[in-house]
Amino acid sequence: MNDNHSNQPGTSRTDPYAAKTNFDVNKQQLHKSGVPGLWRQICNLSILVAIIALVVVLVRMF
Repeated sequence: MNDNHSNQPGTSRTDPYAAKTNFDVNKQQLHKSGVPGLWRQICNLSILVAIIALVVVLVRMF
């Protein structure tokens, strides 16, 4: 039971290849969606930044 990888974060005892599989799935989805997927992520990030900025402004006002 002296496994060197068992105490590292991000490792799974049931499926040690889960991170690689997840990366491959995400890569395939990115290749399918292409540039529109990138713009969707940029828009989502912009909306998140706007919401955080709004919360900060409201906290400072009150």
